[in-house]
Amino acid sequence: MTTDEHARMMSANQANWDARTPVHLASRFYGLDQDLDPARWFASFEWDDLGELAGRDVLHLQCHLGTETIAFAQRGARAVGLDFSAASVAAANGIARRAGLDVTYVQANVYDAVEALDRRRFDVVYTGKGALCYLPDLDRWAGVVAQLLRPGGRLYIVEFHPLLNSLGPKPGPGEGPELLLRHDYLGGSGAVHRDATHTYTDGPAVEGATDSYEWMHGISEVVNALVQNGLTIRHLTESDELPWPRWPQMARTPSGWWRLPEPRIPLLYGLLATC
Repeated sequence: MTTDEHARMMSANQANWDARTPVHLASRFYGLDQDLDPARWFASFEWDDLGELAGRDVLHLQCHLGTETIAFAQRGARAVGLDFSAASVAAANGIARRAGLDVTYVQANVYDAVEALDRRRFDVVYTGKGALCYLPDLDRWAGVVAQLLRPGGRLYIVEFHPLLNSLGPKPGPGEGPELLLRHDYLGGSGAVHRDATHTYTDGPAVEGATDSYEWMHGISEVVNALVQNGLTIRHLTESDELPWPRWPQMARTPSGWWRLPEPRIPLLYGLLATC
């Protein structure tokens, strides 16, 4: 697939996320009309891997509404969020302002982040929870991350496990409740096109741009892209919990997150790499 085709698909994704933003702002899923609690989107192992953030420069790539970005600012970081959706960046600015927090948000495609951020470097780059699937080229992405990190800086990815992405979120017509493999685990088969009027949150239908494109990326693809761009893998965690109940049979855990009763499979992973 050509660079022009990738650019066209990412432009469609950008329009789609602009259209999603007002639905997400009003959703119960994000709960932004309640007390802001961005820490609920983090697993405990994330904070262990991230370490002390006070006084550090932290960049959150593909930040959408900036919920996790705000959590970094609450922990004393100089937090910056970057997203390609103008609507998301405007919403994130409003959320941070209402929370009384000093967070900088920048609108840019992640592949253009180095120039958009004036070649600034960071102690920590954070990304994930539904971000990498919107990137067609992980090698190019890893090269951008390497340029964004200071020597010794940390990249932290917390992403939905490729196995989770391979499972359908709901049964097909005439099927039972069993979890079935519906999509590739590994990448290489090109983009998955979706035309969906509803997003992963509650709320009304998305108006306007409903087309989006996703790319599958196995863990080996992520690891190899980082290693080939000079980063060192320090730690990998696989978790069987999610911050919301993707399937009806999931049960609440003591952490407040959700787990399948059986089988016990990885649903989320955390990967720490250093520059």
